Amino acid sequence: MKTRYLIIILLLISSITIEAQWSQETNNFTKQDTLRGSITPERAWWDVTYYHLDVKVNPDDKYISGKNLVQYKVLKPHNVLQIDLQNPLEITKVTQNGKELNVKGNGNAHFITLNKKQVVGDVNSLVVHYKGKPQEAKNAPWDGGFSWKKDDNGKHFVATSCQGLGASVWWPNKDHMYDEVDSMLISVNVPKGLSNVSNGRLRSIEKHDNNTVTSHWFVNNPINNYGVNVNIGDYVHFSEVFKGENGDLDLDYFVLRDNLEKAKEHFKDTPKMMKAFEHWFGPYPFYEDGFKLVEVPYLGMEHQSSITYGNKYMKGYLGRDLSNTGWGLKFDFIIIHEAGHEWFANNITYKDIADMWIHEGFTAYSEGLYVEYHYGKKAGDEYTVGKGKAINNDRPIIGYYNVNKEGSGDMYNKGAYMIHTLRQLIEDDKKWRMILRGLNKEFYHQTVTTKQIEDYLSKATGIDLTEFFNQYLRDVRIPTLEYEVKNGNLKFRYTNIIENFDMPIRVNINGSQQWLFPKAEWKTMSITGDDITIDENFLVYSKKL
Repeated sequence: MKTRYLIIILLLISSITIEAQWSQETNNFTKQDTLRGSITPERAWWDVTYYHLDVKVNPDDKYISGKNLVQYKVLKPHNVLQIDLQNPLEITKVTQNGKELNVKGNGNAHFITLNKKQVVGDVNSLVVHYKGKPQEAKNAPWDGGFSWKKDDNGKHFVATSCQGLGASVWWPNKDHMYDEVDSMLISVNVPKGLSNVSNGRLRSIEKHDNNTVTSHWFVNNPINNYGVNVNIGDYVHFSEVFKGENGDLDLDYFVLRDNLEKAKEHFKDTPKMMKAFEHWFGPYPFYEDGFKLVEVPYLGMEHQSSITYGNKYMKGYLGRDLSNTGWGLKFDFIIIHEAGHEWFANNITYKDIADMWIHEGFTAYSEGLYVEYHYGKKAGDEYTVGKGKAINNDRPIIGYYNVNKEGSGDMYNKGAYMIHTLRQLIEDDKKWRMILRGLNKEFYHQTVTTKQIEDYLSKATGIDLTEFFNQYLRDVRIPTLEYEVKNGNLKFRYTNIIENFDMPIRVNINGSQQWLFPKAEWKTMSITGDDITIDENFLVYSKKL
Protein backbone atom coordinates (compact mmCIF):
# COMPACT_ATOMS: atom_id res chain seq x y z
CA MET A 1 0.00 0.00 0.00
CA LYS A 2 2.84 2.41 0.79
CA THR A 3 4.27 1.86 -2.69
CA ARG A 4 0.90 2.64 -4.27
CA TYR A 5 0.53 5.89 -2.30
CA LEU A 6 4.09 6.87 -3.29
CA ILE A 7 3.25 6.37 -6.98
CA ILE A 8 0.13 8.54 -6.62
CA ILE A 9 2.15 11.30 -4.93
CA LEU A 10 4.81 11.17 -7.64
CA LEU A 11 2.14 11.40 -10.35
CA LEU A 12 0.60 14.44 -8.64
CA ILE A 13 4.00 16.13 -8.36
CA SER A 14 4.70 15.36 -12.04
CA SER A 15 1.31 16.78 -13.06
CA ILE A 16 1.88 19.99 -11.07
CA THR A 17 5.37 20.38 -12.59
CA ILE A 18 4.08 19.92 -16.14
CA GLU A 19 1.25 22.43 -15.57
CA ALA A 20 3.80 24.94 -14.27
CA GLN A 21 5.95 24.42 -17.39
CA TRP A 22 2.91 24.98 -19.66
CA SER A 23 2.04 28.18 -17.81
CA GLN A 24 5.61 29.45 -18.09
CA GLU A 25 5.74 28.67 -21.83
CA THR A 26 2.47 30.51 -22.42
CA ASN A 27 3.78 33.59 -20.64
CA ASN A 28 6.98 33.56 -22.69
CA PHE A 29 5.27 34.07 -26.07
CA THR A 30 5.95 37.45 -27.70
CA LYS A 31 4.36 39.73 -30.26
CA GLN A 32 6.78 38.29 -32.83
CA ASP A 33 5.44 34.79 -32.07
CA THR A 34 1.92 36.05 -32.79
CA LEU A 35 2.96 37.81 -36.01
CA ARG A 36 4.67 34.62 -37.16
CA GLY A 37 2.08 32.10 -35.96
CA SER A 38 -1.33 33.71 -36.50
CA ILE A 39 -3.44 34.62 -39.51
CA THR A 40 -3.06 38.36 -39.12
CA PRO A 41 -5.42 40.84 -40.85
CA GLU A 42 -2.56 41.62 -43.24
CA ARG A 43 -2.47 37.94 -44.27
CA ALA A 44 -6.15 37.04 -44.23
CA TRP A 45 -7.31 39.26 -47.11
CA TRP A 46 -5.19 37.67 -49.85
CA ASP A 47 -4.57 34.19 -51.23
CA VAL A 48 -1.11 33.45 -52.61
CA THR A 49 -1.39 31.82 -56.05
CA TYR A 50 2.14 31.82 -57.50
CA TYR A 51 5.75 32.56 -56.57
CA HIS A 52 8.81 33.03 -58.73
CA LEU A 53 11.77 32.86 -56.38
CA ASP A 54 14.92 34.03 -58.16
CA VAL A 55 17.98 33.84 -55.91
CA LYS A 56 21.75 33.99 -56.37
CA VAL A 57 23.79 31.91 -53.89
CA ASN A 58 27.44 32.80 -53.25
CA PRO A 59 28.89 29.95 -51.14
CA ASP A 60 32.33 31.58 -50.79
CA ASP A 61 30.82 34.51 -48.90
CA LYS A 62 27.78 32.65 -47.47
CA TYR A 63 25.71 35.36 -49.09
CA ILE A 64 22.45 35.37 -51.05
CA SER A 65 20.55 37.99 -53.01
CA GLY A 66 17.53 37.99 -55.24
CA LYS A 67 13.82 38.60 -55.49
CA ASN A 68 10.50 36.85 -55.16
CA LEU A 69 7.52 37.63 -57.35
CA VAL A 70 4.38 37.20 -55.24
CA GLN A 71 1.13 36.74 -57.15
CA TYR A 72 -2.06 36.84 -55.12
CA LYS A 73 -5.85 36.88 -55.38
CA VAL A 74 -7.77 39.56 -53.49
CA LEU A 75 -10.32 38.02 -51.10
CA LYS A 76 -11.49 41.28 -49.52
CA PRO A 77 -10.47 44.95 -49.77
CA HIS A 78 -7.30 45.91 -47.89
CA ASN A 79 -4.21 47.95 -48.65
CA VAL A 80 -1.54 46.52 -46.32
CA LEU A 81 0.08 43.14 -47.05
CA GLN A 82 2.39 41.15 -44.72
CA ILE A 83 5.53 39.51 -46.06
CA ASP A 84 7.96 37.71 -43.76
CA LEU A 85 11.75 37.73 -43.91
CA GLN A 86 14.00 36.97 -40.97
CA ASN A 87 17.03 38.90 -39.82
CA PRO A 88 19.82 39.33 -40.74
CA LEU A 89 18.37 39.27 -44.27
CA GLU A 90 16.92 42.58 -45.42
CA ILE A 91 14.31 43.68 -47.92
CA THR A 92 15.92 46.24 -50.21
CA LYS A 93 12.74 47.27 -52.01
CA VAL A 94 9.24 46.14 -52.99
CA THR A 95 7.65 47.12 -56.30
CA GLN A 96 4.21 46.80 -57.85
CA ASN A 97 3.55 47.75 -61.47
CA GLY A 98 7.03 49.29 -61.58
CA LYS A 99 6.44 51.58 -58.61
CA GLU A 100 8.29 51.25 -55.32
CA LEU A 101 6.08 50.69 -52.28
CA ASN A 102 6.42 51.74 -48.66
CA VAL A 103 7.58 48.94 -46.33
CA LYS A 104 7.37 49.09 -42.56
CA GLY A 105 9.20 46.39 -40.61
CA ASN A 106 8.26 44.91 -37.26
CA GLY A 107 10.97 42.36 -36.51
CA ASN A 108 10.63 39.56 -39.04
CA ALA A 109 7.23 40.77 -40.30
CA HIS A 110 7.16 43.44 -43.00
CA PHE A 111 4.03 45.42 -43.81
CA ILE A 112 3.73 46.69 -47.39
CA THR A 113 1.36 49.55 -48.18
CA LEU A 114 -0.12 49.09 -51.64
CA ASN A 115 -0.80 52.06 -53.94
CA LYS A 116 -3.21 50.24 -56.23
CA LYS A 117 -6.81 49.69 -55.11
CA GLN A 118 -7.32 46.02 -54.25
CA VAL A 119 -10.56 44.79 -55.86
CA VAL A 120 -12.09 41.50 -54.70
CA GLY A 121 -11.40 38.77 -57.25
CA ASP A 122 -8.46 40.54 -58.90
CA VAL A 123 -5.15 38.73 -59.29
CA ASN A 124 -2.23 41.08 -58.64
CA SER A 125 1.48 40.71 -58.03
CA LEU A 126 4.41 42.47 -56.41
CA VAL A 127 8.16 41.83 -56.33
CA VAL A 128 10.17 41.66 -53.11
CA HIS A 129 13.92 42.26 -53.50
CA TYR A 130 16.25 41.09 -50.72
CA LYS A 131 19.84 40.28 -49.79
CA GLY A 132 22.17 39.34 -46.95
CA LYS A 133 23.86 36.52 -45.09
CA PRO A 134 21.10 34.12 -44.02
CA GLN A 135 21.11 32.36 -40.67
CA GLU A 136 23.48 29.40 -40.68
CA ALA A 137 21.97 26.14 -39.50
CA LYS A 138 23.25 25.22 -36.06
CA ASN A 139 21.89 21.67 -36.03
CA ALA A 140 20.10 20.98 -39.31
CA PRO A 141 17.37 20.08 -39.88
CA TRP A 142 16.05 20.75 -36.35
CA ASP A 143 17.69 24.14 -35.97
CA GLY A 144 17.79 25.09 -39.59
CA GLY A 145 18.78 27.72 -42.10
CA PHE A 146 21.62 27.37 -44.62
CA SER A 147 24.10 24.52 -44.19
CA TRP A 148 27.39 25.71 -45.71
CA LYS A 149 29.62 22.61 -45.97
CA LYS A 150 32.18 21.12 -48.33
CA ASP A 151 32.46 17.59 -49.69
CA ASP A 152 35.53 15.34 -49.40
CA ASN A 153 36.94 16.90 -52.56
CA GLY A 154 36.74 20.43 -51.14
CA LYS A 155 33.78 21.48 -53.27
CA HIS A 156 30.89 23.45 -51.82
CA PHE A 157 28.04 21.32 -50.46
CA VAL A 158 25.13 23.58 -49.49
CA ALA A 159 21.51 23.00 -48.49
CA THR A 160 18.53 24.65 -46.78
CA SER A 161 16.19 23.32 -44.08
CA CYS A 162 13.64 25.37 -42.18
CA GLN A 163 10.64 23.52 -40.73
CA GLY A 164 9.37 25.27 -37.61
CA LEU A 165 11.89 28.05 -37.96
CA GLY A 166 10.15 29.09 -41.15
CA ALA A 167 11.01 29.50 -44.82
CA SER A 168 11.39 33.24 -44.23
CA VAL A 169 14.79 32.40 -42.74
CA TRP A 170 16.08 32.40 -46.33
CA TRP A 171 13.43 33.80 -48.69
CA PRO A 172 10.59 36.35 -48.43
CA ASN A 173 7.11 34.87 -48.44
CA LYS A 174 3.76 34.60 -46.69
CA ASP A 175 5.22 32.46 -43.94
CA HIS A 176 2.19 30.72 -42.47
CA MET A 177 1.20 27.15 -43.20
CA TYR A 178 -2.51 27.77 -43.77
CA ASP A 179 -1.98 29.20 -47.27
CA GLU A 180 -0.01 27.10 -49.74
CA VAL A 181 1.06 28.60 -53.05
CA ASP A 182 -0.64 26.86 -56.02
CA SER A 183 2.52 26.59 -58.14
CA MET A 184 6.03 27.96 -58.10
CA LEU A 185 9.12 28.61 -60.22
CA ILE A 186 12.46 28.36 -58.39
CA SER A 187 15.48 29.91 -60.16
CA VAL A 188 18.83 29.47 -58.42
CA ASN A 189 22.13 30.93 -59.60
CA VAL A 190 25.32 29.16 -58.42
CA PRO A 191 29.01 29.12 -59.35
CA LYS A 192 30.03 27.13 -62.43
CA GLY A 193 31.03 23.57 -61.54
CA LEU A 194 28.17 23.18 -59.05
CA SER A 195 24.56 22.11 -59.58
CA ASN A 196 21.40 23.18 -57.79
CA VAL A 197 18.50 20.78 -57.25
CA SER A 198 15.16 22.13 -56.05
CA ASN A 199 11.54 20.99 -56.01
CA GLY A 200 9.51 19.92 -59.03
CA ARG A 201 10.93 19.38 -62.49
CA LEU A 202 13.92 20.99 -64.14
CA ARG A 203 12.82 23.33 -66.91
CA SER A 204 16.18 24.63 -68.07
CA ILE A 205 19.76 25.50 -67.17
CA GLU A 206 21.30 28.81 -68.23
CA LYS A 207 25.06 29.31 -68.47
CA HIS A 208 26.33 32.85 -67.93
CA ASP A 209 29.49 34.67 -68.92
CA ASN A 210 30.35 35.39 -65.27
CA ASN A 211 31.12 31.70 -64.56
CA THR A 212 27.74 30.99 -62.99
CA VAL A 213 24.78 28.83 -63.96
CA THR A 214 21.08 29.22 -63.20
CA SER A 215 18.73 26.27 -62.90
CA HIS A 216 14.97 26.76 -63.23
CA TRP A 217 12.72 24.29 -61.39
CA PHE A 218 8.93 24.37 -61.71
CA VAL A 219 6.57 23.02 -59.05
CA ASN A 220 3.21 22.18 -60.60
CA ASN A 221 1.40 21.32 -57.33
CA PRO A 222 0.59 23.30 -54.18
CA ILE A 223 3.60 23.36 -51.86
CA ASN A 224 4.11 24.45 -48.27
CA ASN A 225 6.77 27.06 -47.59
CA TYR A 226 9.19 24.93 -45.59
CA GLY A 227 9.05 22.29 -48.32
CA VAL A 228 10.81 24.62 -50.77
CA ASN A 229 14.55 23.91 -50.85
CA VAL A 230 17.90 24.65 -52.41
CA ASN A 231 20.55 21.91 -52.65
CA ILE A 232 23.92 22.78 -54.16
CA GLY A 233 26.81 20.43 -54.80
CA ASP A 234 28.93 18.49 -57.25
CA TYR A 235 25.97 16.27 -58.10
CA VAL A 236 25.61 13.39 -60.50
CA HIS A 237 22.22 12.05 -61.50
CA PHE A 238 20.61 8.69 -62.19
CA SER A 239 16.96 7.67 -62.43
CA GLU A 240 14.40 4.94 -62.89
CA VAL A 241 10.67 4.70 -63.63
CA PHE A 242 8.20 3.32 -61.09
CA LYS A 243 5.02 1.74 -62.44
CA GLY A 244 2.58 3.32 -60.02
CA GLU A 245 -1.16 3.51 -59.49
CA ASN A 246 -1.37 6.68 -61.62
CA GLY A 247 1.03 5.50 -64.32
CA ASP A 248 4.76 6.04 -64.78
CA LEU A 249 6.45 7.96 -61.99
CA ASP A 250 9.99 9.29 -62.41
CA LEU A 251 12.31 8.49 -59.51
CA ASP A 252 15.37 10.73 -59.75
CA TYR A 253 18.47 10.61 -57.58
CA PHE A 254 21.09 13.34 -57.13
CA VAL A 255 24.17 12.33 -55.16
CA LEU A 256 27.75 13.49 -54.69
CA ARG A 257 29.99 12.31 -57.49
CA ASP A 258 32.02 9.93 -55.32
CA ASN A 259 28.88 8.21 -54.00
CA LEU A 260 27.27 7.25 -57.31
CA GLU A 261 27.86 3.48 -57.24
CA LYS A 262 27.06 3.23 -53.55
CA ALA A 263 23.80 5.13 -54.07
CA LYS A 264 22.69 2.97 -57.00
CA GLU A 265 22.68 -0.03 -54.69
CA HIS A 266 21.49 1.63 -51.50
CA PHE A 267 18.58 3.56 -53.02
CA LYS A 268 16.83 0.32 -54.00
CA ASP A 269 14.72 0.98 -50.90
CA THR A 270 12.97 3.78 -52.85
CA PRO A 271 10.76 1.75 -55.21
CA LYS A 272 10.06 -0.63 -52.32
CA MET A 273 8.90 2.38 -50.30
CA MET A 274 6.73 3.67 -53.12
CA LYS A 275 5.07 0.30 -53.61
CA ALA A 276 4.24 -0.04 -49.91
CA PHE A 277 2.97 3.50 -49.44
CA GLU A 278 0.82 3.55 -52.55
CA HIS A 279 -0.75 0.35 -51.22
CA TRP A 280 -1.53 1.88 -47.83
CA PHE A 281 -2.12 5.56 -48.61
CA GLY A 282 -3.11 5.75 -52.26
CA PRO A 283 -1.30 7.21 -55.28
CA TYR A 284 1.80 9.31 -54.76
CA PRO A 285 0.37 12.85 -54.54
CA PHE A 286 2.76 14.63 -56.91
CA TYR A 287 3.11 12.63 -60.15
CA GLU A 288 3.39 15.86 -62.19
CA ASP A 289 6.47 16.91 -60.18
CA GLY A 290 8.13 13.48 -59.95
CA PHE A 291 10.02 12.16 -56.93
CA LYS A 292 13.64 12.94 -56.06
CA LEU A 293 16.15 11.89 -53.43
CA VAL A 294 18.87 14.52 -53.05
CA GLU A 295 22.03 14.02 -50.98
CA VAL A 296 22.66 16.81 -48.44
CA PRO A 297 25.15 17.54 -45.63
CA TYR A 298 22.58 16.94 -42.86
CA LEU A 299 20.38 13.97 -41.90
CA GLY A 300 17.38 14.62 -44.15
CA MET A 301 14.06 16.39 -44.58
CA GLU A 302 10.67 15.96 -46.28
CA HIS A 303 11.00 18.70 -48.91
CA GLN A 304 8.15 18.07 -51.35
CA SER A 305 9.20 16.09 -54.45
CA SER A 306 12.80 16.80 -53.39
CA ILE A 307 13.38 14.60 -50.34
CA THR A 308 16.79 15.30 -48.85
CA TYR A 309 19.02 12.46 -47.72
CA GLY A 310 22.02 12.35 -45.39
CA ASN A 311 21.86 8.99 -43.59
CA LYS A 312 25.38 8.08 -44.75
CA TYR A 313 24.15 5.10 -46.78
CA MET A 314 23.36 3.11 -43.65
CA LYS A 315 20.40 0.96 -42.73
CA GLY A 316 18.33 2.13 -39.78
CA TYR A 317 18.82 5.60 -38.32
CA LEU A 318 22.54 6.22 -38.86
CA GLY A 319 23.01 2.49 -38.32
CA ARG A 320 20.70 2.24 -35.27
CA ASP A 321 17.43 0.37 -34.95
CA LEU A 322 15.10 2.81 -33.18
CA SER A 323 12.66 -0.01 -32.42
CA ASN A 324 15.25 -2.34 -30.87
CA THR A 325 13.50 -5.24 -32.60
CA GLY A 326 15.84 -5.90 -35.52
CA TRP A 327 13.25 -4.77 -38.07
CA GLY A 328 14.62 -1.23 -38.08
CA LEU A 329 17.81 -2.45 -39.75
CA LYS A 330 15.94 -3.86 -42.74
CA PHE A 331 15.65 -0.44 -44.39
CA ASP A 332 17.14 3.04 -44.53
CA PHE A 333 15.13 5.05 -41.99
CA ILE A 334 15.55 8.42 -43.74
CA ILE A 335 14.37 7.17 -47.13
CA ILE A 336 11.24 5.58 -45.65
CA HIS A 337 10.37 8.22 -43.05
CA GLU A 338 11.02 11.35 -45.08
CA ALA A 339 9.29 9.92 -48.16
CA GLY A 340 6.31 8.97 -46.00
CA HIS A 341 5.88 12.67 -45.44
CA GLU A 342 4.89 13.09 -49.08
CA TRP A 343 1.47 11.81 -47.97
CA PHE A 344 1.43 13.22 -44.43
CA ALA A 345 2.99 16.72 -44.47
CA ASN A 346 3.10 17.55 -48.16
CA ASN A 347 -0.25 16.16 -49.32
CA ILE A 348 -2.07 16.57 -46.00
CA THR A 349 -0.52 19.60 -44.30
CA TYR A 350 -1.20 21.13 -40.89
CA LYS A 351 -2.61 24.67 -40.84
CA ASP A 352 -0.87 25.42 -37.55
CA ILE A 353 2.36 23.83 -36.31
CA ALA A 354 0.54 23.07 -33.03
CA ASP A 355 -0.98 20.19 -35.04
CA MET A 356 2.39 18.89 -36.20
CA TRP A 357 1.45 15.44 -34.86
CA ILE A 358 -0.58 15.01 -38.08
CA HIS A 359 2.72 15.04 -39.99
CA GLU A 360 4.88 13.13 -37.56
CA GLY A 361 2.46 10.69 -35.95
CA PHE A 362 1.15 9.30 -39.24
CA THR A 363 4.61 9.30 -40.84
CA ALA A 364 6.21 7.51 -37.89
CA TYR A 365 3.34 5.02 -38.19
CA SER A 366 4.11 4.64 -41.91
CA GLU A 367 7.46 3.08 -41.01
CA GLY A 368 5.66 0.16 -39.36
CA LEU A 369 3.35 -0.18 -42.35
CA TYR A 370 6.39 -0.37 -44.62
CA VAL A 371 7.75 -3.20 -42.46
CA GLU A 372 4.36 -4.93 -42.48
CA TYR A 373 4.03 -4.71 -46.27
CA HIS A 374 7.41 -6.33 -46.89
CA TYR A 375 7.87 -8.58 -43.82
CA GLY A 376 4.42 -9.34 -42.45
CA LYS A 377 1.93 -7.99 -39.94
CA LYS A 378 3.69 -9.39 -36.88
CA ALA A 379 6.91 -7.65 -37.90
CA GLY A 380 5.12 -4.34 -38.43
CA ASP A 381 3.41 -4.61 -35.04
CA GLU A 382 6.69 -5.35 -33.31
CA TYR A 383 8.38 -2.39 -34.95
CA THR A 384 5.70 0.14 -33.98
CA VAL A 385 5.36 -1.16 -30.43
CA GLY A 386 9.14 -1.23 -30.07
CA LYS A 387 9.47 2.42 -31.03
CA GLY A 388 6.59 3.25 -28.71
CA LYS A 389 8.66 2.28 -25.70
CA ALA A 390 10.59 5.53 -26.09
CA ILE A 391 7.62 7.75 -25.13
CA ASN A 392 8.51 10.45 -22.58
CA ASN A 393 5.02 11.73 -21.60
CA ASP A 394 6.49 15.16 -20.91
CA ARG A 395 3.91 17.40 -22.61
CA PRO A 396 0.77 16.96 -24.74
CA ILE A 397 1.56 16.27 -28.37
CA ILE A 398 -0.65 19.16 -29.47
CA GLY A 399 1.15 22.47 -29.07
CA TYR A 400 0.03 26.09 -28.70
CA TYR A 401 -2.01 27.65 -31.47
CA ASN A 402 -1.31 30.94 -33.25
CA VAL A 403 2.26 31.35 -31.89
CA ASN A 404 4.17 28.83 -34.07
CA LYS A 405 4.74 26.35 -31.22
CA GLU A 406 4.64 22.59 -31.73
CA GLY A 407 3.83 20.02 -29.06
CA SER A 408 5.95 17.33 -27.45
CA GLY A 409 8.45 15.28 -29.43
CA ASP A 410 6.23 12.36 -28.41
CA MET A 411 4.21 13.31 -31.50
CA TYR A 412 6.40 10.78 -33.36
CA ASN A 413 6.32 7.59 -31.30
CA LYS A 414 3.24 8.27 -29.19
CA GLY A 415 1.39 9.54 -32.25
CA ALA A 416 2.26 6.38 -34.18
CA TYR A 417 1.34 4.11 -31.25
CA MET A 418 -1.99 5.95 -30.84
CA ILE A 419 -2.82 5.40 -34.52
CA HIS A 420 -1.76 1.77 -34.22
CA THR A 421 -4.09 1.42 -31.21
CA LEU A 422 -6.98 2.83 -33.23
CA ARG A 423 -6.41 0.16 -35.85
CA GLN A 424 -6.95 -2.52 -33.18
CA LEU A 425 -10.34 -1.06 -32.28
CA ILE A 426 -11.55 -1.40 -35.86
CA GLU A 427 -10.72 -5.13 -36.12
CA ASP A 428 -10.82 -4.95 -39.92
CA ASP A 429 -7.52 -4.45 -41.74
CA LYS A 430 -9.15 -3.96 -45.15
CA LYS A 431 -11.35 -1.22 -43.72
CA TRP A 432 -8.30 0.32 -42.02
CA ARG A 433 -6.42 0.49 -45.29
CA MET A 434 -9.40 2.17 -46.96
CA ILE A 435 -9.54 4.71 -44.13
CA LEU A 436 -5.88 5.63 -44.63
CA ARG A 437 -6.33 5.91 -48.38
CA GLY A 438 -9.53 7.87 -47.79
CA LEU A 439 -7.66 10.41 -45.65
CA ASN A 440 -5.34 11.21 -48.54
CA LYS A 441 -8.26 11.45 -50.94
CA GLU A 442 -10.51 13.52 -48.65
CA PHE A 443 -7.77 16.04 -47.81
CA TYR A 444 -5.84 15.88 -51.10
CA HIS A 445 -3.51 18.88 -51.39
CA GLN A 446 -5.16 20.57 -48.41
CA THR A 447 -4.13 22.21 -45.16
CA VAL A 448 -6.05 20.79 -42.19
CA THR A 449 -6.68 21.02 -38.47
CA THR A 450 -6.63 18.30 -35.84
CA LYS A 451 -10.41 18.58 -35.59
CA GLN A 452 -10.81 17.78 -39.28
CA ILE A 453 -8.71 14.63 -38.88
CA GLU A 454 -10.56 13.62 -35.71
CA ASP A 455 -13.96 14.13 -37.30
CA TYR A 456 -12.99 12.18 -40.41
CA LEU A 457 -11.69 9.23 -38.39
CA SER A 458 -14.74 9.16 -36.11
CA LYS A 459 -17.03 9.10 -39.14
CA ALA A 460 -14.97 6.58 -41.12
CA THR A 461 -14.55 4.17 -38.21
CA GLY A 462 -18.10 4.55 -36.93
CA ILE A 463 -16.69 5.14 -33.43
CA ASP A 464 -17.04 8.29 -31.33
CA LEU A 465 -13.35 9.01 -30.79
CA THR A 466 -13.75 12.21 -28.77
CA GLU A 467 -12.35 10.84 -25.51
CA PHE A 468 -9.79 8.71 -27.36
CA PHE A 469 -8.16 11.75 -28.95
CA ASN A 470 -8.56 13.93 -25.87
CA GLN A 471 -6.69 11.28 -23.87
CA TYR A 472 -3.80 10.71 -26.25
CA LEU A 473 -3.44 14.13 -27.90
CA ARG A 474 -4.29 16.55 -25.11
CA ASP A 475 -3.24 14.71 -21.93
CA VAL A 476 0.20 13.50 -20.94
CA ARG A 477 -0.97 10.41 -19.08
CA ILE A 478 -1.06 6.93 -20.55
CA PRO A 479 -4.17 4.95 -19.48
CA THR A 480 -3.26 2.28 -16.94
CA LEU A 481 -5.26 -0.93 -16.64
CA GLU A 482 -5.27 -1.97 -12.99
CA TYR A 483 -6.42 -5.53 -12.36
CA GLU A 484 -6.62 -8.14 -9.64
CA VAL A 485 -7.44 -11.84 -9.76
CA LYS A 486 -9.00 -13.36 -6.67
CA ASN A 487 -11.27 -16.38 -6.09
CA GLY A 488 -11.95 -16.90 -9.79
CA ASN A 489 -12.84 -13.29 -10.43
CA LEU A 490 -11.02 -10.68 -12.50
CA LYS A 491 -11.43 -7.17 -11.14
CA PHE A 492 -10.28 -4.33 -13.42
CA ARG A 493 -10.47 -0.59 -14.10
CA TYR A 494 -8.66 2.28 -15.83
CA THR A 495 -6.62 4.88 -13.98
CA ASN A 496 -4.69 7.90 -15.32
CA ILE A 497 -7.55 8.75 -17.66
CA ILE A 498 -9.68 11.73 -18.55
CA GLU A 499 -13.37 11.78 -17.72
CA ASN A 500 -15.48 9.29 -19.73
CA PHE A 501 -12.50 7.47 -21.28
CA ASP A 502 -13.70 3.88 -21.86
CA MET A 503 -11.60 2.35 -24.65
CA PRO A 504 -12.01 -1.43 -25.03
CA ILE A 505 -8.81 -3.45 -24.80
CA ARG A 506 -7.80 -6.93 -25.94
CA VAL A 507 -6.28 -9.30 -23.40
CA ASN A 508 -5.22 -12.91 -23.28
CA ILE A 509 -6.71 -14.90 -20.40
CA ASN A 510 -5.27 -18.38 -19.98
CA GLY A 511 -4.55 -18.70 -23.70
CA SER A 512 -7.89 -17.30 -24.84
CA GLN A 513 -8.18 -13.86 -26.45
CA GLN A 514 -10.91 -11.70 -24.99
CA TRP A 515 -12.04 -8.06 -24.95
CA LEU A 516 -12.39 -6.08 -21.76
CA PHE A 517 -14.41 -2.88 -21.50
CA PRO A 518 -12.81 -0.96 -18.63
CA LYS A 519 -13.92 2.37 -17.23
CA ALA A 520 -12.83 4.43 -14.25
CA GLU A 521 -15.08 2.33 -11.97
CA TRP A 522 -14.17 -1.21 -11.00
CA LYS A 523 -15.71 -4.03 -13.02
CA THR A 524 -15.69 -7.75 -12.21
CA MET A 525 -15.96 -10.86 -14.38
CA SER A 526 -15.55 -14.58 -13.68
CA ILE A 527 -12.52 -16.30 -15.19
CA THR A 528 -10.73 -19.61 -14.99
CA GLY A 529 -7.07 -19.40 -13.99
CA ASP A 530 -4.98 -16.30 -13.42
CA ASP A 531 -2.66 -16.07 -16.44
CA ILE A 532 -3.42 -12.65 -17.93
CA THR A 533 -1.44 -10.64 -20.50
CA ILE A 534 -2.39 -7.31 -22.07
CA ASP A 535 -2.15 -7.04 -25.85
CA GLU A 536 0.81 -4.72 -26.33
CA ASN A 537 -0.64 -3.37 -29.57
CA PHE A 538 -2.66 -1.04 -27.34
CA LEU A 539 -1.04 2.08 -25.92
CA VAL A 540 -1.98 1.19 -22.35
CA TYR A 541 0.10 0.49 -19.29
CA SER A 542 -0.91 -2.32 -16.92
CA LYS A 543 -0.60 -2.85 -13.20
CA LYS A 544 -1.42 -6.10 -11.39
CA LEU A 545 -2.49 -5.46 -7.80
